[in-house]
Amino acid sequence: MARITIEDCLKKIPNRFALVNMVARRVRQIREGSDYLVSSPKNEDVVISLREVAAGRIIKKRPQPDES
Repeated sequence: MARITIEDCLKKIPNRFALVNMVARRVRQIREGSDYLVSSPKNEDVVISLREVAAGRIIKKRPQPDES
């Protein structure tokens, strides 16, 4: 399988800080039992999360403003 790089992920999420935040949240989800969104046998959770971002399986979603 091809190597994943941060540059590949930055094409999808151009803000490095948002990328790190998103990957960290996804790693937590995987460790809590979420299914993988890409096939990636024998990789660490961080690598799997980065592969998911590079594949476009995870997108940045802006929080909705409160209507109160």
